[in-house]
Amino acid sequence: MKVCPSTLQEGFNTYSPKARRTLLGGQKVSHILPYESLSSGAELTENQGHLSLSGAQKKYGAVIGDGVFRLTTPDEQGTYMLKPKLSNFENRDFSPANEHLTMQIASQVFKIPTADNGLCFTGNGDQVYVTRRFDVLKDGNKLQQEDLASLAGISKDTHGPNYKYDALDHVDLADIIKKYIPAWRIELVKYYDLVLFNTAFCNGDAHVKNFSVLQTTQGDYKLSPAYDLINTQLHIPGDPIFALRKGFYPGWNPEFGVSGKGFLEFGKLIGLDDDVARKELDRFCEDYEEIDRLVGNSFLSDPLKEKYLELYHDRLKYCLRCGL
Repeated sequence: MKVCPSTLQEGFNTYSPKARRTLLGGQKVSHILPYESLSSGAELTENQGHLSLSGAQKKYGAVIGDGVFRLTTPDEQGTYMLKPKLSNFENRDFSPANEHLTMQIASQVFKIPTADNGLCFTGNGDQVYVTRRFDVLKDGNKLQQEDLASLAGISKDTHGPNYKYDALDHVDLADIIKKYIPAWRIELVKYYDLVLFNTAFCNGDAHVKNFSVLQTTQGDYKLSPAYDLINTQLHIPGDPIFALRKGFYPGWNPEFGVSGKGFLEFGKLIGLDDDVARKELDRFCEDYEEIDRLVGNSFLSDPLKEKYLELYHDRLKYCLRCGL
């Protein structure tokens, strides 16, 4: 290992000092887990059973103890989540590296607030994505977090099994943000950036439960830090551009395609000033050498590094910059 498995900085064979400050709360922690595997076992089943987080991918609650990440017991409050490789899909061995890289690009290049994250490894060498829970305070108390599906009152019972994808469009999500967040003008820019980012980096699983609001220590609400950012095209070739099948706005048709002009219209519809929407779109249309560096330092295989960059540049050309 020649790079930090959190920040992807060169010159480190474990977590860098910066990673210790941001991800590890100042502690010195091994990047090797005290488990040979996270694929099976009674301890894993018990842990997953009491973790109150939704999602199709396996997630395990964890804490730091004796310099390692370890699974929580039933009576413990986890402060971290461990996500092993996908159980299915193409290139599944590299799904933790994919999510880690995508989250780091969002944070480091585009300054999108994200959940602190990194990689760790099982005894048999499998990659495991680790993220610190932003809804749990240092004293163990929890901040209230509500995803936009809950706030909209939609569920499997009300809108069918695909409600996360079929029920709402992106303007609907903006309306929910306006309703529940007092400083919505600021948070809408962050939301707009997330939609731009998910499009540019091929996140075809940005459904309604992957956007949420978080209570602050002052008692009001803001948009949660971004989480579950991943290039789904590496695992599901041909995945749609938008996870929300209704796309941008009411009446949008996938046959219309996605373009920079469409993003400007979307910004107007959700209440952004034209110059703000243009400024943010222009920012995402720029070329960044830092993206090449992060991809090169990532834990993806060399062929997947090339594919990741190819997909990103195609999205820039055929979506974000198109029609401007």
